[in-house]
Parts: sequence; C-alpha cells; structure tokens
Amino acid sequence: MNGKIIRKLANPEEVKELYPLTEDMRRIVEKKKREIEKVLKGESKKLILIIGPCSADHEDSVIDYISRLREVQEKVKDDILIVPRIYTNKPRTTGEGYKGMLHQPNPNEKSDLFKGILATRHLHMRAIAETGFACADEMLYPENYQYLDDVLAYVAVGARSVEDQQHRLTASLIDSPVGMKNPTSGDYAVMLNAIVAASHPHTFIYRGWEVQSNGNPYAHAVLRGYTNKHGESQPNYHFEDLLRLSDMYASRNTPVPAAIIDTNHANSNKNPFAQPRIIKEVLNSMRLNEDVYKLVKGFMIESYIEDGRQEVGGSVYGQSITDACLGWEKSEKLIYEVADIFYSI
Repeated sequence: MNGKIIRKLANPEEVKELYPLTEDMRRIVEKKKREIEKVLKGESKKLILIIGPCSADHEDSVIDYISRLREVQEKVKDDILIVPRIYTNKPRTTGEGYKGMLHQPNPNEKSDLFKGILATRHLHMRAIAETGFACADEMLYPENYQYLDDVLAYVAVGARSVEDQQHRLTASLIDSPVGMKNPTSGDYAVMLNAIVAASHPHTFIYRGWEVQSNGNPYAHAVLRGYTNKHGESQPNYHFEDLLRLSDMYASRNTPVPAAIIDTNHANSNKNPFAQPRIIKEVLNSMRLNEDVYKLVKGFMIESYIEDGRQEVGGSVYGQSITDACLGWEKSEKLIYEVADIFYSI
C-alpha cells in the first residue's frame, strides 16, 4: 500500500444520528423532488434553474446567497423553479487545488474529511431550515452519497464521472432526479448510455453491501460543452446540438428525454458573463422548434454574491475560489429576464 490509513470514518447512519432531519425538513425535500420530476416529465411547464456558486466554500456566504434567492423565487414562481447549487465536492482535472468543503470545510486549513462530512450535511440542512430550499449537489464520490441522500433534491454526475460504472449504478439507486453530463469529449452516446444504465435496476456492491436498485426514471442529460483534441473548449448548446440530442433520445428507451443546459464550463469557455447570452439563445431555439421546447427543461448557472473569482485565502466576501461566477446583481436581473422570455414562448 503506497500510503497510510489515517482513521476510520463514521458511517452515514451515525452521521444522520448526529444531524437528523425534522419532519418539516423531510417534507420540504420531498416536495422539491416531486416539483423537479413534474418538470422533467412535462407535467409542469415551469423552467428549472439550478443556480449558485461553482463550489460551496464558506457556509455563511452560501446561506446568504441562497436566502436572496428566496424572494426572487416567490416573484417568478409561476414560470421558474429555482434549485440552489450547494456543490460540496469539487472535481479537479489534475488533482490539484481546492477540492471542496468535503475535503476542506475551512479552505485555509488542511484537509479533514470527517469535519468535511459533517460540514456538508450541516450546510444542506441549514439551507432547508433557514431558506426552505432543498438543493442540488454533485456526486463526485458514489460511496459518500449516502451521507446526503435524505437532504438532496437534485444530484449531478459530472463530465469526468459519467463513464464510470459505479456512478451509473449508484445513480440507479438514487431517489432524486439525476443529471448526467456529457463527457469532456462531448460524446452524446456516452451520456445517453449512462442515462439508460441509471434508469434500469441493478444488483451491485455499495459500501460493502450487496444492493438491488430499482432504477432512476428521472436520469437525464446535462449539456456542458466539451474539449476538442487540441484542448479547446467547444459549445454544445446551439440549435443544431439540441436537435441532434432530441433525435438521439428518440432512438433510446429512456423514461424522460430531457436536457438541462449548463451555461458555464466549456459552453462559455469559463466566462461567466457569457451565461445570459447562452440562455437567451437556447430560449430562442425553444421558441423556434417544438422538439427543442420539449427537450430543454432548464439551465445550470454558476452565480455567487460577487462577480469573478479569487484565490484561496482571498478576502472578498461571497466571491468564488474556484471557477468564476456571475455576481448577484447580474444574476437577479437574469432570472427576471428569463422568466419574462419563457412566459412569452
């Protein structure tokens, strides 16, 4: 073994005993999951906005941000379903850099995974209790999902994870809608294979147990752009890209042929200020074509209190320490604009 065992971590049941949900909190989570499911199935005509910081770095500023969304949600409730992002794990392409609250509950201190497990659960629970929002998180590590399985309304599987068998099988076990991103290569077939796999029942090993999943009927596509052979970012949110995905869905047996458009990452070449333009283009594509309208169910937006990003240890309150984000004023304006445009489609 090229390393050492540091300590045995608490299992999910023990952590849930330390931080148990109230019945009111459970009802909030279940209600939000059902609302998302209705949009994905087409039973609700609302548009989903999964919006928030690239990574949840500081608890107080994240809760501050989500609290601001509460008033906005009330104003656009007839057309928009807001699902705040609380992404507590941060995938790193080279393994270097801040890996998220799970690893470092304090970004300025060394890694402490036990404190991180407790901090991530506490943050999600605080969001539910104080803002009434059940939120979204990324499943970077399948074996850790159970620490949060009762607090999440939405789960994302990232571009680097979507080809992994354990992520696909675990997604089939999840009782929340799961968004499967296209891989960094951009191959739609890989993403659709993951969706099909997640939608079917499986028997597999999970956290030392033999488990039987029922399949997740709400697994769906997330388009986030891709990287070509030269390492250059390429978008996949244009009209032709959406039509192609709609056509490919038609040849697959998937319960909900739906897509969420990730407006940052390779789609924006990590320019957060391009996100409003991308959303408006996609909304126009939805206006032009019924198949695209039926396909697109919402957007992922990277947004925080302050525009841009800073290095770990920076002193700007509510500014990302990972990917650059759209600031609050621009984000609030964008949500109202999206609601107005979507209402008119």
